[in-house]
Amino acid sequence: MEPIQAILEQKGREVHVVARDATVLDAVGTMCRAHVGAVLVMEGDQLCGIFSERDLMSRVVLAGKDPATTPVAAVMTADVTSIAPDIPAHDAMALMTNRRVRHLPVAEGRRIVGLVSIGDLVRWTLHDREAEIAHLQDYVSGRYPG
Repeated sequence: MEPIQAILEQKGREVHVVARDATVLDAVGTMCRAHVGAVLVMEGDQLCGIFSERDLMSRVVLAGKDPATTPVAAVMTADVTSIAPDIPAHDAMALMTNRRVRHLPVAEGRRIVGLVSIGDLVRWTLHDREAEIAHLQDYVSGRYPG
């Protein structure tokens, strides 16, 4: 299976971010405008955390906090797992499953170069399997070029 780098090349490297002092309402606005389920929380070029729909529901809505006044730093997930671009996609899926997360920042050293979601990995896996099936069908039917 291809590395995460290949997924980023196909989907793009755009990462949506908010500052630590942004309000939850600002973060949710960013997420809604971008149609994404999570934003990275950054201080300059330093990753501080990630704020996701899950954080919104469990740490804001359920806790009865005001999204207009609550800083995202108070409710974000601070213990963020990131991966390198050369990690195989199946290893990223296993990591997401084990850590019970839906988004993984992709980093080269300390520099964030992308973000992959479980949806990205599922789409990639389906595409990979469809291509494999097509190659096998070509082989079985005698259309295999090799």
